[in-house]
Amino acid sequence: MKPAPFQYSRADSVESILARLSELGYEAKLLAGGQSLVPAMNLRLARPSFLIDITHVDALRGIDAGTAITIGATTRQAEVYRSAEVRSAVPMLAKALRFVGHPATRSQGTVGGSVAHADPAAELPTVLLALGATCDIAGPRGARSVTADEFFRTYFTTDVGDDELLTGVRIPRSGPNTRQTFREAARRHGDFALIGVAASIDFDDADVVRSARIALCGVADRPVRATEAERSLEGAALTEDAIREAAALATTDLSPPSDVHASGAYRRRIAEQYVRRALGDCHARGAQHA
Repeated sequence: MKPAPFQYSRADSVESILARLSELGYEAKLLAGGQSLVPAMNLRLARPSFLIDITHVDALRGIDAGTAITIGATTRQAEVYRSAEVRSAVPMLAKALRFVGHPATRSQGTVGGSVAHADPAAELPTVLLALGATCDIAGPRGARSVTADEFFRTYFTTDVGDDELLTGVRIPRSGPNTRQTFREAARRHGDFALIGVAASIDFDDADVVRSARIALCGVADRPVRATEAERSLEGAALTEDAIREAAALATTDLSPPSDVHASGAYRRRIAEQYVRRALGDCHARGAQHA
């Protein structure tokens, strides 16, 4: 199928993007990698009147490995996947990127595009939630930052307004005693996830859990944290019993959606199993480099 007619323009700066967004409002969509937007347009699920190409804005590209890992919105997923700094500082991100589509789609897909698209089954929003990342937004009223906990609102909807732009994400570096992992269930590799689990567990020197962040995708209208499970782990050793209890707590209140790929009951059942597996990964020393 072909998309509905639209007008195309190319932006060369963040300022020019914001000017066009202020002028066009919700009638405009930003084009970066196009891996989600273009198929939606071809299926007539999205009918923007204007496309603003932001792929040539240098200020939105690149990886800055400072006290946090800062990734520009239009940085290609493949570049992030190949980054030695990312693999060392936030290994969960590199591991999750292996599940995002295929090499061809990752070579075009952007980090900001996936995050701003906010598909509730997508890997990158879930990873940002588990890592306590911050999303940076530019708009006509100035720049602002929003935590990943507050960024994702519901299906395909974020905190970014019609006249605003996601400029990048900042991810804290994992500590020396932090173990991270990402697990996903899908019908085939590269398919949309039935469910996914991202876990980041920080231990003290006695191997007791100091803090835990667990996030799931595919089980609600947005990625969600398993806060009850996190609290159950903090201050205790990561034993088999603790893992079993946390996995049960992580899914107790979930009501996952049903679709042609899986029922909600099945998603909930495998979510508990995958939380157990993810926490089992973190139980083993060296899991952060898995």
